[in-house]
Amino acid sequence: MSTAKKDYKKITTKSLIDMKAQGEKISMLTAYDYTMAKIVDSAGIDVILVGDSASNVMAGHETTLPITLDQMIYHASSVVRGADRALVVVDLPFGSYQSDPKEALRSSIRIMKESGGHAVKLEGGKEIKESIKKILNAGIPVMGHLGLTPQSIYKFGTYTVRAKEEQEAIKLIEDAKLLEKLGCFALVLEKIPAKLAQQIAESISIPVIGIGAGSGVDGQVLVIHDMLGMNNEFSPRFLRRYMNLYEGMTSAISQYVTDVKSSDFPNEKEQY
Repeated sequence: MSTAKKDYKKITTKSLIDMKAQGEKISMLTAYDYTMAKIVDSAGIDVILVGDSASNVMAGHETTLPITLDQMIYHASSVVRGADRALVVVDLPFGSYQSDPKEALRSSIRIMKESGGHAVKLEGGKEIKESIKKILNAGIPVMGHLGLTPQSIYKFGTYTVRAKEEQEAIKLIEDAKLLEKLGCFALVLEKIPAKLAQQIAESISIPVIGIGAGSGVDGQVLVIHDMLGMNNEFSPRFLRRYMNLYEGMTSAISQYVTDVKSSDFPNEKEQY
């Protein structure tokens, strides 16, 4: 049962841990540019994720793999300039941390120095523990990500629900506890059974933020383009559309085209 919302002037990693301890749910959305970040931040979001999902919704790629570190820094710096209250977490893109802990640290330092972001997010558990340790030892906050890890899509071969089998579920629990032990301040669980997600959230002290992981976790995250209905081709079970901007925007643009061609726009009041 979530308690009443506390008025945090500025959200920090400690704020999120306090929220979990107090039973307050954590709200998280993606943003990739200054204007959207200002809107999301002013609406009271706790965490803005500059996700590598920018590869999909901003650049039109089929997967998150093509986006580069330079591109993530560009998006993150734009978001940071628009966020006054929210904690800004930045995804480390594919290829910037998996192979070498030193490369992981260099990538994280670049994100923190060049974008002004507040923390980084990495996908994986035991396989990347040395990279996580290296980043944390440098004083950079790390958010983990387990379950469906989109950067590993070609390994899995599908975006289906993860950890339905006992062996994978056991590994997921072990990885979550490892991330907590290493010092991660929070963890995202993507597209796993709700009962398993709740079990993990109750077994570790750091906040667990779910996407397609049920309501028994400490918070929720969605891609802003999905929840606002800007992307009408993506309809997973876990998505709730709070608006249908695709229809609203296409209707408005179509009306603009009509008004321009008919010389209705601009009218006498809309000119100098």
